[in-house]
Amino acid sequence: MAATPPVCDFGWKAPAFSLPATDGKTYTLSDIAGPNGTLIAFICNHCPYVLTALDRIVRDAAELQGLGIGVAAICSNDAVAYPDDSFDKMGELAKRAGFTFPYLHDEDQSVARAYDAVCTPDFFGFDADLGLQYRGRLDAARMGGPTDGMRRDLFEAMKQVAETGAGPRDQIPSMGCSIKWKAA
Repeated sequence: MAATPPVCDFGWKAPAFSLPATDGKTYTLSDIAGPNGTLIAFICNHCPYVLTALDRIVRDAAELQGLGIGVAAICSNDAVAYPDDSFDKMGELAKRAGFTFPYLHDEDQSVARAYDAVCTPDFFGFDADLGLQYRGRLDAARMGGPTDGMRRDLFEAMKQVAETGAGPRDQIPSMGCSIKWKAA
C-alpha cells in the first residue's frame, strides 16, 4: 500500500541509533554523520518504488558523499512476513547495487519508530548539527523512470544543506510502500 510521509519538521533532531550493517560492522548515527550533513534513507529490498529508483538513489548518495554528506540506508521491514527483506537479502542487494554507504538492519523497528518513518523510500536529510532540513522525495519519477531534465529534489536539497546549512522551504513528500510493521 502506498504511503506518504509528513512534511519536514525543520530542526527536529536525529535520534541516535546503533545498528548492524551488511558489511559486518555496527554503525551509530555519529559514525554516519558527515561534516556537511547526514542523509538517512529508509528503504527495503522488495518495494517497487525503491527498486525503480535504486540506481538513482545510489548515484545521488555517492555524489552527496563527495559533498561531505554522510549517508546510510536502513531496512526496518518485518523480514518474517517479507523474507525478501531479510538481512542476508539486504547484503545481496547492497553488493549487487554497489552501495557506497552502510545498509543497516533495524530488526526490532525501534529506529523506524523513533524517526517516524512511514514508507520506503523515506528520506531524512540533516544539517551538520543533525537538525532536519529535508524530508522529501528523491525526484518526480515516482514509479516511472527518470526523464531528461527532471529535477533531482533530494540531491539539490542536500547540496543546498551542505553549502548553506538550510534545506529548501518548499518540499514535495516522498511516496512509497508503507513500512511493513511487525504484528503488535
